[in-house]
Amino acid sequence: MKVAVIGCTHAGTAAIVNTAKLYKDAEITVYERNDNISFLSCGIALYVGGVVKDPQGLFYSSPEALAELGVKTKMSHDVLNIDFDNKKLKVKNLKTGEEFEDSFDKLIITTGSWPIIPRIEGIDLENILLSKNFYHSNTIIEKAKSAKKITVVGAGYIGVELVEAFEMNGKEVTLIDSMDRILNKYLDKEFTDIAEETFKEHKIKLALGETVSKFEGKDGKVTKVITNKGEYETDLVILCIGFRPNTELFKGKLDMLPNGAIIVDEYMRTSREDIFAAGDSATVVYNPTGKVEYIPLATNAVRMGTLIARNLVKPTTKHLGTQGTSGIKIYDYNIASTGLTEESAKSAGLEVKTVTITDNYRPEFMPTFDEATIKVVYETESERILGAQLISKTDLTQLMNTMSVVIQNKMTIDELAFVDFFFQPHFNKPWNLLNIAALSAK
Repeated sequence: MKVAVIGCTHAGTAAIVNTAKLYKDAEITVYERNDNISFLSCGIALYVGGVVKDPQGLFYSSPEALAELGVKTKMSHDVLNIDFDNKKLKVKNLKTGEEFEDSFDKLIITTGSWPIIPRIEGIDLENILLSKNFYHSNTIIEKAKSAKKITVVGAGYIGVELVEAFEMNGKEVTLIDSMDRILNKYLDKEFTDIAEETFKEHKIKLALGETVSKFEGKDGKVTKVITNKGEYETDLVILCIGFRPNTELFKGKLDMLPNGAIIVDEYMRTSREDIFAAGDSATVVYNPTGKVEYIPLATNAVRMGTLIARNLVKPTTKHLGTQGTSGIKIYDYNIASTGLTEESAKSAGLEVKTVTITDNYRPEFMPTFDEATIKVVYETESERILGAQLISKTDLTQLMNTMSVVIQNKMTIDELAFVDFFFQPHFNKPWNLLNIAALSAK
């Protein structure tokens, strides 16, 4: 069985390693246009902030490691065209310019995503950077050394993490986003208010509800960011507006969402036989709504890649869907969420109720007992739980992993109230915080 893989980050690496282990006779060839594989882009802010000293720790595989599994890894090779009917690839060696053909029995598409680059006047000025791959991270670190004022455009997870990293390195930081709140996809206002206040305490300038209209520069380098509401002097700009699937090669050949995400079924199969896709280039089923959506997360990618290997020869293991569970640390606060926020549930046309509690996470007779705030979103009629959010100074984020399972299994608020959780004063109260939230709903 000849297996060709296009792209090798989270999903690709998971698919390759598991395919090599499951099918000892498989002839696996990987085509990667970059000269490195498996970079953890979610670690860029940690690298930029100096928390991670050695960037090699952010690579979790290598061509050498894959070679030990019998995998042929073709670095700096770009796939130019695919003949799905005859199962052939046209490939270009980016170092030599040589072009050649290869054939396959099974094709795995894990081409990932690429940052959205808006068409704004001045976007090509020097010192306007992206934050996605290993080279981006090195460029950001190098350019930031001489930059006094840094502007981050986009207040999603990557933008927010970079803002904190730059501030901790002594930079003057401005965060711009067209929405009126940071992290608005993941958290409701009462949670983002706390995070925003923390940023203000650290002298970070928030320019929210503002859209960048122009970049101005001097001697070819950016010096000013102009929005619809203001102007901000800057030495360096990092664009963190979002991502779109890297799937131009497959347009018109595979079924896709309007944004280019390849539609896959629960076995990671595309609309063409023997063609599989996973990770940031593909769709997932979002369990809170039951709809097929684009949710580019590393967790989704590694699961989907692993499932491709299991389902490569015959369908054996279904994807369970996702809740889009995620977490972030902002200074002293540990924050996590899963499923729908109240705002996103209402935007989706769902009738929902919510319950919010603030309580100490363990008994008050203990030496310390930090507060935690939890919000649960549930459907009005069925009382099925659709989402949850948490903020606390003690790390209680694993509670949102529990809530992810709750949502996946379609549990109700009544059922959560009486779920069996252990009690030990070091860790919690006789009624777990999740029990307390659910009981409070009644």
